[in-house]
Amino acid sequence: MAWEVFSIIGTIAFAISGAIIAMEEEYDLFGVYILGIVTAFGGGAIRNLLIGLPVTTLWGQDMMFQIALAAITIFFIFPHHLIQHWHRWGNFTDAIGLSAFAIQGALYAVKLDMPVSAVIVAAVLTGSGGGIVRDLLARRKPLVLRDEVYGVWAALAGLIIGFEVFTGDIFLYILFAVITTLRILSYIMKWRLPLRRLNRDLNNN
Repeated sequence: MAWEVFSIIGTIAFAISGAIIAMEEEYDLFGVYILGIVTAFGGGAIRNLLIGLPVTTLWGQDMMFQIALAAITIFFIFPHHLIQHWHRWGNFTDAIGLSAFAIQGALYAVKLDMPVSAVIVAAVLTGSGGGIVRDLLARRKPLVLRDEVYGVWAALAGLIIGFEVFTGDIFLYILFAVITTLRILSYIMKWRLPLRRLNRDLNNN
């Protein structure tokens, strides 16, 4: 039950996140749909490739595609003047998608009896893969590759689920709320990972 719930939550959140970025970049309607769909399903496609599953398994998710298309359509026709602070909305939906898909990806790997390391990788790729593809298509630096704390939260979710210390749907919903909150806090509080810059003059010598 929890797996299906997180799939739906993640699909809606990332579809809207992709649509927001597309509209910020002034893409047309077709571009909005493309970026929304890619964001919603890109992470799952990358995950499947790396854990040995055929990408074609995505085409069996007819209901998820319909949900994503409906979410994008509703958001596109929604009166945009009623929604302020687009950037914050994008980060909020992205946080929800990251958390939901990280948990979903981890559960998927556990179901396949993958080791903990693979569970963590599945969580990170499922949670951030769609966002990476979205940002690259929008010619933006991917969030997961910045000094901003982002992919760490997906890895944390994968680590917790991989060790199976706690089980049950209630625990998973609590974990979802915690990971989403941590991601939002890291954005609001501007938490950063260590960053080292190389002197470009030295690189040229």
